[in-house]
Amino acid sequence: MDLKITQGYVPGCIGRIVHLHAAYYSQTVGFGLPFESKVASELAEFCARAQPGQDGIWLARAPEVEASLIIDGSKADTEGAHLRWFITSDATRGQGVGRTLLTQAMAFVDRCGYPQTYLWTFSGLHAARHLYESFGFHLEHEHPGSQWGIEVLEQKLIRRSEG
Repeated sequence: MDLKITQGYVPGCIGRIVHLHAAYYSQTVGFGLPFESKVASELAEFCARAQPGQDGIWLARAPEVEASLIIDGSKADTEGAHLRWFITSDATRGQGVGRTLLTQAMAFVDRCGYPQTYLWTFSGLHAARHLYESFGFHLEHEHPGSQWGIEVLEQKLIRRSEG
């Protein structure tokens, strides 16, 4: 597959990112409507307010979106930059696309001078956790929760910036 990494919103990316999340997480852990609607509404809200130089959207396209990663920098000074909506399609998973997107996003975070980056995930996503840890993320906090529609062991990972 011939992938091109692009930055910024492109028409149709919201729907495709929502689809990738809904399809993967329904199969993997049984997330359904509450998860999909949360991803759709929060992603649409983010895209409507995203500010160049503060926020970032990275897409791997062929030409359809096959992977995404978003940095929400709106609360970077108080809570940290929020890494969100990181997903790869079944066709690209395990081929280094996620690592490429994460490399570009962490370079952006560092250029912005954000003191830390955080993300929410849940226990059991071993490949993703390994990738995050290879970029300096560590487990900050975990607790049972159901923000995505069913109870999982929610985990907050943090990467503190160097410098």
